[in-house]
Amino acid sequence: MATDIKDTIHAVDASAVMKLLPSRPGLLALGEPTHGEETLLGLRNELFRQLVEEEGYRTIAIESDCLRGLLVDDYVTSGEGEGEGEGEGEGEGSGSGEGEGEGEGEGSGEGTRTLDEDEVMERGFSHGWGAHEGNRALVRWIRTYNDGRPAPERLRFAGFDGPLEITAAESPRRALTALHGYLAQWVDADLLPFPAGTLDRLLGADGAADDRWTDPAAMMDPAGSVGRSAEAGELRLLADDLVTLLDTQTPHLIAATSRDAWHRARLYGRTAIGLLRYHHAMADPSPSRMARLCALRDRMMADNLLALAARGPALVHGHNSHFQREKSAMGMWQGPVEWWSAGALASAHLGEEYAFLATALGTIRHQGVDTPPPDTIEGLLYELPPDRGIIDARRLATTLGNTLPPAARVSPWFGYAPLDPAHLAGSDGIVYVKDTAPS
Repeated sequence: MATDIKDTIHAVDASAVMKLLPSRPGLLALGEPTHGEETLLGLRNELFRQLVEEEGYRTIAIESDCLRGLLVDDYVTSGEGEGEGEGEGEGEGSGSGEGEGEGEGEGSGEGTRTLDEDEVMERGFSHGWGAHEGNRALVRWIRTYNDGRPAPERLRFAGFDGPLEITAAESPRRALTALHGYLAQWVDADLLPFPAGTLDRLLGADGAADDRWTDPAAMMDPAGSVGRSAEAGELRLLADDLVTLLDTQTPHLIAATSRDAWHRARLYGRTAIGLLRYHHAMADPSPSRMARLCALRDRMMADNLLALAARGPALVHGHNSHFQREKSAMGMWQGPVEWWSAGALASAHLGEEYAFLATALGTIRHQGVDTPPPDTIEGLLYELPPDRGIIDARRLATTLGNTLPPAARVSPWFGYAPLDPAHLAGSDGIVYVKDTAPS
């Protein structure tokens, strides 16, 4: 059997990936079983470089805040972006014409300035991802690649996660005010459903009022959430009105600003609606609360992934669990919860335009994850010569199906999720890395 498995392994490169697939996918998802390992970030960076140079990919997206990611995209495409703050109002009516060729800075507003790499790494990522050298190397390479290239040839960066941390969700203020500001600048005033002051009335006049939205206690206690307050209910209706206006004015807005600015406004709209849905679910006292929250987070991810796929081929990188086609499950304090992942949703919409490569690891010794048991998928691969390789997952599943099914590996460290043998055939390929080095 080892010989049969060995025959399925190839070097991890763009050409090997494409040979596994019927055609070049519009959305290629590269999963990882743990976060923050520089070995995996380096592999991702090299694969993206090859996909750019050999297969025409133009976008990379990672599991980070989609609004913060706009600052990174501004930096790598033009070197300029909005002023101070956590990206508030970045690009109201903005966009430097990247990807469309419309002139630089159309509708860019006031306060645009030259961005600094350190600031971008600090402010442009959530979950602490900006501190990882692999992510800095990625940003630096994209910036260098784009230097001197015409707008349609530049590479793009995106975050595909919602503005959600583990213990809290962001206020909808940033997304709502950015969308309203864009529409107020470019649409006839009598078409606006409400004045900007309405948002201050419902959200509070300043950012300090957002503390009630981001209170970590609300994650554990539904009674602590404002998501079902009268103000939140009115905001959901107003957000829908703004997105409807954006949709109905699409031809005018693209002509008056740029397609890129319109895409950015759409991001603000779906993020505002997604956050308000999420806060509404946080206030739900029912037993299905956590399952609904997990599903809504992945729904926000899926919406962002589908928007990326519509704009051209993209490599997306995040946890295996967010990309798998099978239903996701997790044990929580209230018991097990299940939901459909972002990848399952995207795959249902895109068909063969979606492809998923799951990554499997042998060891993470600096986290106590040692040599895998030989009867697991990771253990079978660990016994083979290559330090890393890419495997046809469905062929491997067929090969293993002729013997005893592999056992499920159990991780001694909570931060690592081994491959589920039952999910093997649901992947298009397995990227295997034998050992990771300490970061």
